[in-house]
Amino acid sequence: MVLVKKILTVALAAAMSIATAEAQTAPAMKMTTPIPPSITTPDTVETRIGVLKFHDGFPDDATTQKVYDNLDYLRGVEAFLNAMPGASAEAYRVGVASQGADNNQTVLIMENLMDSKSLFLTPNTESIYNLMWIDTKDGPVVFETPPDVLGVIDDHWFQYVGDFGRVGPDKNKGGKFLLLPPGYKGDVPDGYIVLRSDTYGNLVFWRGFLDKSGTRTAVENTKKFAKVYRLADAGNPPKMKFIDVSGKAFNTIHANDFHYYEEVNHVVQYEPNEAFSPEILGQLASIGIAKGKPFAPDERMKKILTEAAAVGNATARTIVFRSRQDGNYLYPNSAWFTAFIGGSYEFLSQPGVRDPEARTHFFYYATGITPAMALKRVGLGSQYAAATTDSQGKPLDGSKTYKVHLPPHIPAKDFWSFVVYDNQTRSMLQTDQQFPSTGSLNKNMVINPDTSVDVWFGPTAPKGHENNWVQTVPGKGWNVLLRLYGPLEPWFDKTWRPGEFELAS
Repeated sequence: MVLVKKILTVALAAAMSIATAEAQTAPAMKMTTPIPPSITTPDTVETRIGVLKFHDGFPDDATTQKVYDNLDYLRGVEAFLNAMPGASAEAYRVGVASQGADNNQTVLIMENLMDSKSLFLTPNTESIYNLMWIDTKDGPVVFETPPDVLGVIDDHWFQYVGDFGRVGPDKNKGGKFLLLPPGYKGDVPDGYIVLRSDTYGNLVFWRGFLDKSGTRTAVENTKKFAKVYRLADAGNPPKMKFIDVSGKAFNTIHANDFHYYEEVNHVVQYEPNEAFSPEILGQLASIGIAKGKPFAPDERMKKILTEAAAVGNATARTIVFRSRQDGNYLYPNSAWFTAFIGGSYEFLSQPGVRDPEARTHFFYYATGITPAMALKRVGLGSQYAAATTDSQGKPLDGSKTYKVHLPPHIPAKDFWSFVVYDNQTRSMLQTDQQFPSTGSLNKNMVINPDTSVDVWFGPTAPKGHENNWVQTVPGKGWNVLLRLYGPLEPWFDKTWRPGEFELAS
């Protein structure tokens, strides 16, 4: 009896197989024409996500699951890369709020300069940082700025709003700016420099400059002139609060794990949809991040997004540290690269075409969007060159000692500097030195007779070169930014270029 059942089962399966095969071969009909194979789908397709199966173009259950798992994963990766500006701005907001700057009347000041305890994307150690967050949800806000600063306002999606100070419309004298909220249609009084932001929340920071007094003049200017208040309160502005956060340990860098999507979700919930790209907001909605809805992925989706964040982070990190874009490098056969690929602060490779890798490259590595850092402005603003590898293309190693030669007549009207960063955090490398940097403001720096400068980087100072040395950490990878404040023409026409990182003998 068992044998008979087996025979019947096999026979039934064979009959079904024959019936299926016959069903797959459709008869020729009166309207039948030749169909190009390129517009059809085979019954079996081998792909990187496995074998996909169809019945005359209709996916089976296993294929459907594979495809949707893959689609959710792809959108998770794309959301990680494309929404990074918002995540970065949100992490800044949370970071400064943790130190008390959670309202329009509080400014954080690095009165004794920023050191490596504070986690910021590629900051410098040579200017006085002033940090705040301005919110216009309660109406237009007046922002009175101090003189002699380099300042920028970016919105909650890290889109450029305006400059103030040395490259701003106040012409470095300080001024009264009026920041209008999204969609504002009310009266705009005279006497203000008017800026319109697409978001309610706005990231604001400015850098004061050292002089003979050290940091004192810049700090005093901020405390004397910086004021923020609602336009409605112009007749009786509230008192400002200034908090010295020098040497404080706090984080302003976005997450690289599942929490990243929670950071982005806060921006989506708080800001109007009109503030950002419909395409990217659609990507976010497809993974559960949509305005007015809770972001509560189920176990399956959270697992997918956790992997998507890991791959998104790996992608962004690779784009920065091992770029494949020719326009990234400043010189032939050189490690030096620019943060603004193509020279556009909007990351446009041509009119109307945004370069997504260039955008990711910048936002994973740096912060602060302004034309002043991307466009040619001789003697104004700042310019940057970064390096992650030595002259042989090998990653910079904290256990080794390197030498860099800067040729004569370094083209910086104000100052130049090297600052070393941790590959993991992209923030300052934490060493035994308070400031992992050196430059023209280092009064003890040895300058060669022809005005060229040699700088050493390594775990211990080479004998006789202690004043021109920046410490690194064995076991840690690192990278460096060369900054030129007040860049001069030889920088832009490339008749002057920095040397490469050479292993010291």
